[in-house]
Amino acid sequence: MKIKLTSVYVDDQTKALEFYTEKLGFKKKNDFPAGEYRWLTVISPTGHDDVELLLEPNANPTAVTYQEELFEQGIPAASFEVDDINSEFERLKSSDVKFTMEPTDVDSAILAIFEDTVGNLIQIHQVK
Repeated sequence: MKIKLTSVYVDDQTKALEFYTEKLGFKKKNDFPAGEYRWLTVISPTGHDDVELLLEPNANPTAVTYQEELFEQGIPAASFEVDDINSEFERLKSSDVKFTMEPTDVDSAILAIFEDTVGNLIQIHQVK
């Protein structure tokens, strides 16, 4: 068993694609119509290209509540590993990414959390 696809709910797929590609550096893998929305996935430029992140349209009222509650409680919707969290923090901060938690040592890792502009908190982490 392996992870092939996971998703984050987004309130605007176009804005999400811009943020995840232009700010975070992911690459667009799939983008085609899926009813009134799009099947829109991105991949890591340094990871396996068969592991995709679906930028899932948040059109379900239950999903909207879930997304809002996670955000309000400060719980990240996803976590991405980085090699050098301080460099990533500075790079993203200089691109006007809004952080809710600066790099923080939590014993076995260093974590930071930012807003993805489409309704989510996202965590980056560096394993020590």
